[in-house]
Amino acid sequence: MPFTYARTVHFADTDAAGVVYFANFFAICHEAYEESLSASGIGLKAFFSDNGVVVPIAKSEAEYLRPVSCGDKLGVALRVAALSENSYEIRYEIIRTGPGSKCAARVRTEHVCIDSATRARKALPAALAAWVNAG
Repeated sequence: MPFTYARTVHFADTDAAGVVYFANFFAICHEAYEESLSASGIGLKAFFSDNGVVVPIAKSEAEYLRPVSCGDKLGVALRVAALSENSYEIRYEIIRTGPGSKCAARVRTEHVCIDSATRARKALPAALAAWVNAG
């Protein structure tokens, strides 16, 4: 299921030129990721705790299409898709909303589930697999 996260750009998100600093697009996307997990019933405290399984980002990429400035309203749409039994991708589209709404950036992350002790790949936990498969 697609999920959309609404957010206002803050001054702290921007650089000296007054536009969102490139790395902060990843932080904004991660906020949307957390909200999507939470909305699906996954407890964030437990998810981000070490319970024998961790789900780091193994790959990321971004395409910046237009500037975004302090005060701009954003809609971050995310779609998740399984890549294997132990990995998934999230595709984000960051839309500058309001008059003349336009796509400002596209971001993609790949996540892999691993055992926290051995670092060996491990199948996604049931709740996370359900979230991915609902995507």
